[in-house]
Amino acid sequence: TAWTFGFSPTTSPGPRSTSPCRTTSSRSSPTMSCPASVACEPSTFTTTSSPRKLSVAPQFLPRSLRVADLAANQVMEIFPLTFGEKPALRSVYLHNNQLSNAGLPADAFRGSEAIATLSLSNNRLSYLPPSLPPSLERLHLQNNLISKVPRGALSRQTQLRELYLQHNQLTDSGLDATTFSKLHSLEYLDLSHNQLTTVPAGLPRTLAILHLGRNRIRQVEAARLHGARGLRYLLLQHNQLGSSGLLAGALRPLRGLHTLHLYGNGLDRVPPALPRRLRALVLPHNRVAALGPRDLAATPGLAELNLAYNRLASARVHRRAFRRLRALRSLDLAGNQLTRLPIGLPTGLRTLRLQRNQLRMLEPEPLTRLDQLRDLNLAHNRLRVGDIGPGTWHELQALQVRHGPVSHTVPRALPSPFLPHRVPNVLFRG
Repeated sequence: TAWTFGFSPTTSPGPRSTSPCRTTSSRSSPTMSCPASVACEPSTFTTTSSPRKLSVAPQFLPRSLRVADLAANQVMEIFPLTFGEKPALRSVYLHNNQLSNAGLPADAFRGSEAIATLSLSNNRLSYLPPSLPPSLERLHLQNNLISKVPRGALSRQTQLRELYLQHNQLTDSGLDATTFSKLHSLEYLDLSHNQLTTVPAGLPRTLAILHLGRNRIRQVEAARLHGARGLRYLLLQHNQLGSSGLLAGALRPLRGLHTLHLYGNGLDRVPPALPRRLRALVLPHNRVAALGPRDLAATPGLAELNLAYNRLASARVHRRAFRRLRALRSLDLAGNQLTRLPIGLPTGLRTLRLQRNQLRMLEPEPLTRLDQLRDLNLAHNRLRVGDIGPGTWHELQALQVRHGPVSHTVPRALPSPFLPHRVPNVLFRG
């Protein structure tokens, strides 16, 4: 296996790219080449690709090491002084190896109090390793076999900002109320693709993004979110919420929530009492069959609403359903059962997607005052030229022609008096 060492002068470390000397060495006898006037110490250790991959990490690496990259080998064991007692070490990359907990000693990082990035993804860890460096800012543990975070395993990582635990085997019993409660700097937590049935307890106030997609969550409780008041993005797609899993007030603690993803949860209505400041509500591939006059009244600041591929029928979309959404810019109603355009669309709309419905006619009234609309998609409906009423396009002055092989502009047979000054970007049956 080829090893590569990078060296920096001890008198002025500086960026690695300005190092005055580089060397390639064999495992047994590294050779160094430096200017005679410069004292050099190792700064970077990396293993390069070769047919013979490391199965055991080096027992000793230089004390002055700053970056260690052993990724994409077959490492099954590391030693206390592989990464321990390295006060300058900032980044350790061990992803894509075969490390189990037995191969990672409890004192693996002792004396290395500056490590900010540690990547252990794509290994064979079954629980979160104890005695991780307290200096960590980014910890990658995705794609392992982790089913448990031992109590106190993250109690010292108060500087941790990003924690990646997706694609593991975490269950509710593998976490407790203290698992994340000490992470006072945590901003991003990814727990997607696990086996959780509830939102974890003890979430820190600093958390901005919580990814819980592809779990088995059946209910969201306000008490579990009470500590995470700073949450901006909540991703709950592909869970099992059904008709009763997101009760009124469940998200009330999240007053600053910006985006809520609920793709593929079997919801039969828009969740009630959503946070007032919500800007993006993503609800495609559910079972929403109706929109009442007050279903969206609690979120007047919505800029994006995605209700694609639900069960909406024109007769059950109230003419005042969108009345409060004055900030709405993007509305996606594709893949429903609409036979006509909804009435009362917000005048600030810029994007309206209605493809793959059952539209049989277009009339001027629903499009009145939509003078900011730039993108209107009507592909894969049941429209013919004769089904489009005179004056339908008259006020749509902002529509733009979309160039590309998948776009089909207004049929040529459409009489020119029906067109606005710009040829509209209306996508018909494609």
